[in-house]
Amino acid sequence: MLVYPSAIDLSTAHLWRLARQLAGHRWEIGTRWRRLAPGRQALLVLAHLRCGDTYAQLAAEFGIGIATVYRYVREAIEVLAALAPTLDETIATARKKAYVILDGTVLPIDRIAADRPYYSGKKKYHGMNVQVLTDPFSRLLWASPSLPGATHDLTAARAHGIIDALATAGCITYTDKAYQGAGRPVRVPFRGRRLKWWQRRYNTTHAKIRRVGEQAMAVLKGWRLLRKLRCSTTRITDIVKAVLALQHAST
Repeated sequence: MLVYPSAIDLSTAHLWRLARQLAGHRWEIGTRWRRLAPGRQALLVLAHLRCGDTYAQLAAEFGIGIATVYRYVREAIEVLAALAPTLDETIATARKKAYVILDGTVLPIDRIAADRPYYSGKKKYHGMNVQVLTDPFSRLLWASPSLPGATHDLTAARAHGIIDALATAGCITYTDKAYQGAGRPVRVPFRGRRLKWWQRRYNTTHAKIRRVGEQAMAVLKGWRLLRKLRCSTTRITDIVKAVLALQHAST
């Protein structure tokens, strides 16, 4: 458990991984002096991502300016995002799994009603659509670039090339009803009320498998910043990738 003045429910592995990456980044760009050491900067960034603390709160708690907090957070997120696995790397990992689970989520953002492309009719709020791949043990494997919340899950998956990549690799993939029509190797539940007994049994088994993916999604949303993003939509992809990289540090 990390403490910074309040508790952060993360292990020291997250802090050490980020601190090492920041120290290496400072050496590469030739930084001579900073208000905060790499370890303190790492703690600040973890407080922002995990607890959702605002720049003003972090500035007061670490004794630095708001502009400095912004630069520290943005720098760390860019460093972490570069460590996130690519789709090709993830597919190579997925080939070794019995199956993978594909699911989409809409991360809430602060947008006004006029921003229709960001409004999810399914979720009834403004957000950004992110596709996530998980393994049979609820470990997060990959997260896609973000798209406006109005984007349908199947449309988003195809836009990112996930469906074609999974089909080429022959990876068995379980999804929900939103991916109807994706084709092989994507497996979706049967739709309709009057299903045969074997179809109902299949749906029950399918739901149990998909529950693992929902658990992984809950782990992703355990990073409180993702529960209500107030930054530019152009930065959300890097934030999600940064969280994914940190999540991999604990596995």
